Amino acid sequence: MRNTIIQCEQWLRDQVAGAHAKGIVLGLSGGIDSSVLAALGLEALGQDSVLGVIMPCRSIPEDEQDARLLADSLGLKTERVDLSGVFDSLCAGIGGNLDPLTQSNMKARLRMVTLYAFAQSRNLLVCGTSNRSEYETGYFTKYGDSGVDLMPLAGFLKRDIRAMARELHVPERIITKAPSAGLYEGQTDEGDMGFTYDVLDEYLASGRIDDPKAKERIDVMRRRSEHKRKPIPIFHQ
Repeated sequence: MRNTIIQCEQWLRDQVAGAHAKGIVLGLSGGIDSSVLAALGLEALGQDSVLGVIMPCRSIPEDEQDARLLADSLGLKTERVDLSGVFDSLCAGIGGNLDPLTQSNMKARLRMVTLYAFAQSRNLLVCGTSNRSEYETGYFTKYGDSGVDLMPLAGFLKRDIRAMARELHVPERIITKAPSAGLYEGQTDEGDMGFTYDVLDEYLASGRIDDPKAKERIDVMRRRSEHKRKPIPIFHQ
């Protein structure tokens, strides 16, 4: 795993140098994926070239606590932008009762607007935190957490991310907590998906899966989210 980490860090340095950027910026959620990305960035680029932005938006307080735990443990520079008021104003302006999924996607897109403001003003590249398990099933927001310059982790399964987290000395509390988008108390990724990351990772890695219902659900998610991974269709005369 250390060799893989070294290769990923060199790739990250090459991407930043090729863009003539000063470093990277990422959303710091308190989860394992953004924690691993922050640690990778710090090893690859140094403390002066990595910025983590904490962006509560009607969020669970524990997520910000974990984000600060990670930042303190690694010496990561952070900024904090509370998007709750902006989110409330946008919801009020649109009117009507917005369903939870729409609200969740709005939050992700507001966070990307914020990250690109930091990126443009400081000559940084926006790094996405999606891993392969999420990316292949479409468990991300189009033009939200996928609207980035780089996706350093999108080639790694969730189990790879856990291994990298331990190698990079991410706090154990962050490694072992249930992955969650923090939409509400008790919400988890696996609960939303209807299967575990272990089942998903094995299926993506080897094609093996024992649960036919999980297989069907994964296959459906991959088909329905294909549009998220494709370039924007363009009509040509």
